[in-house]
Amino acid sequence: MGFSASDVVPFTQARANLSELADQAKAGAEKIITKNGESYVALIDADRLDYYHRLERERIHLLLIEDARRGIADLKAGRTYGADAAIAQLQQRRAAAPTGKATKKRG
Repeated sequence: MGFSASDVVPFTQARANLSELADQAKAGAEKIITKNGESYVALIDADRLDYYHRLERERIHLLLIEDARRGIADLKAGRTYGADAAIAQLQQRRAAAPTGKATKKRG
């Protein structure tokens, strides 16, 4: 969904016209409130916010299902490790990895 110039409202104007903006949001408009010329908050209908939250939860569930599908495929293909072997492999990687802390000689 695109925004028009009338959907972007400075904070001071939003404060003065909150009731009108709330009615517009309830009717389906989404308003971007700016502060000091930068996006600050959005004003949207509560039902639409709930819908966005449900979409996000569904997306997370789909990602979890895909992770499970890949895990099952790994099991079927024999691409698995026992817990002890996996922990040992992680410990070896950590021991071999550089610490990232550079030391400087002071002279």
